[in-house]
Amino acid sequence: MTDPGAGPVEPADDVVVERLVERALASRGAAYQDEIRRLMDAGLAVMVRGGAAAAPRVADIVAEAKVSNETFYRYFPTKGALMAAVLDAGTERLRSYLTHHMAKEQTPEGRIRRWVDGIFTQTREDLGTVARAVLVNASISGSGAPAGRHFATTTLAALLHEPFAALGNPDPAMASMLAAHGTLGIMADHVDAGTRPSDEQRERITGFCIATARAWATPSD
Repeated sequence: MTDPGAGPVEPADDVVVERLVERALASRGAAYQDEIRRLMDAGLAVMVRGGAAAAPRVADIVAEAKVSNETFYRYFPTKGALMAAVLDAGTERLRSYLTHHMAKEQTPEGRIRRWVDGIFTQTREDLGTVARAVLVNASISGSGAPAGRHFATTTLAALLHEPFAALGNPDPAMASMLAAHGTLGIMADHVDAGTRPSDEQRERITGFCIATARAWATPSD
């Protein structure tokens, strides 16, 4: 008879082994998440401080995050990989913000207006410095979209698919990309110049986006 208190671990004990592994991984996972957040926050802070003068160095980022080079390279094989993560996080925050505010509107026109208004929050004085640093470093690091294209275009354009389709556009994916390229391009120009669009300009851009949504619609009988 097998002594239950001695001997090698048997298959029946796998549940205990798995529980211990999960506990260890959960503990490490929390530590890893904290280190990644610190590195991303540090990367953004260094970018903002440096502005357009120069791309942040790994040495500056690890010093800001108070971690070692080994810790940095555990998560990010290159500095560009960290920059890409910072861009992705910024894109997700803006996508979530736009989704929340667009959902408050009952009409497709209203949702498009909310989208345009949300895009131009990036030109506010309190956000403009951060947005400028991110845009500059997206091009310097090579971690963003191709030259001439805002790194978040595809993600943010996707939010327009539904209202564009509701207005009868037969190709909302293409039409929303057209509207997003124009709107994000103008937003980036304002961020770069440190300016904000006038109410008249915002109305014109909103009108352009709505007109683009309706441009290819088939007239109803």
